[in-house]
Amino acid sequence: QVQLVESGGGLVQAGGSLRLSCAASSRTFSNYAMGWFRQAPGKEREFVASISWTANTYYADSVKGRFTISRDHAKRTVYLRMNSLKPEDTAVYYCTTDSQPFRDYGIAPGYWGQGTQVTVSS
Repeated sequence: QVQLVESGGGLVQAGGSLRLSCAASSRTFSNYAMGWFRQAPGKEREFVASISWTANTYYADSVKGRFTISRDHAKRTVYLRMNSLKPEDTAVYYCTTDSQPFRDYGIAPGYWGQGTQVTVSS
């Protein structure tokens, strides 16, 4: 069982920035891709960004150039830096770990965190 604990959400004005963090309990954290998804009210959960175990990064088109995903193996933590936030970025953001290790491309979610709310006001 892997526990993922997100933090860093909140209320920000359009154009502002936030940094989300996700701390993982697994000792094999460094072997797995990690990712962020989000779910807005009335919408399906959607992919935001992922980072492979070798630090290859992937982004949804809607966040490219504004969001940056990174990871710290020593702290077993993945981050999502969000700049130039827009009202349409408002959602609950979920951290996830891949379901299998050593994937170099993409992510197939295994465990999920509890989510953290991000609200962007216009």
